[in-house]
Amino acid sequence: MDINNLEKFRAKIRNGGVCVGLVITLADPSVSELAGDAGFDFTWIDAEHAPHTLQTIMTHVMAQRGTGCAPFVRAAWNEWGIIKPILDLAPAGIIIPMVNDREAAELAVANCKYPPAGNRGFGVRRGAGYGAVPTPEYLRRSDSDPMVIIQIEHINAVKHLDEILKVPGIDSVCIGPCDLSGSMGRLGDVNHPEVLRVIDEVSAKVKRAGLLLGTASGAPFEMWKARGIDWIAPIGDTECLFRHARTILENYR
Repeated sequence: MDINNLEKFRAKIRNGGVCVGLVITLADPSVSELAGDAGFDFTWIDAEHAPHTLQTIMTHVMAQRGTGCAPFVRAAWNEWGIIKPILDLAPAGIIIPMVNDREAAELAVANCKYPPAGNRGFGVRRGAGYGAVPTPEYLRRSDSDPMVIIQIEHINAVKHLDEILKVPGIDSVCIGPCDLSGSMGRLGDVNHPEVLRVIDEVSAKVKRAGLLLGTASGAPFEMWKARGIDWIAPIGDTECLFRHARTILENYR
């Protein structure tokens, strides 16, 4: 849908590019508008770890409409009642955390798709242009918009990855290095050789499955590019603010 810039995001990847995004934790929608104006390809509106409400998520999604930046929303959990109202805001993608087995992957897809493919409730507003888009046309578009993105961020998910990747309806897999390292008994040690080996394994399998590979990681871009990354969110809004503030202070001191 033009409303969320998803086609621009997909087109850049089809043309061989890597999409770069900003994690959004602050409530003010000007942060998302700024991200688009700065040239980010997408935002990661984090409703899992940041204190977002549906209202703040909506304003962030809407703020990016005219910028060319695609708004993704990470849901708090893989639960129908949580995911449904986020989908009705018409984001470009929804990121579902801690998908650790095939059953959870199937549930994630079902929560995002209308019947008969899933169990998403029908109460659309923004996605259909508040009535401007005929229902049949809207339903046709909803088959592929928004993107369904699952997070592989636990060693149990890695053990079940072959079966997870067989689930139809998944558009992209997002690796969560920090939580993955924690599930391996090495929380935060994302550069440990065993953690890196598992990340390499997941990356290779995702690419062989023909799915888009994404992550939120500040690790050197060369490492992720070598793995075939399609999209990456390397930094968040507060970290950008903190780093720049420190730089300014250092220049004045």
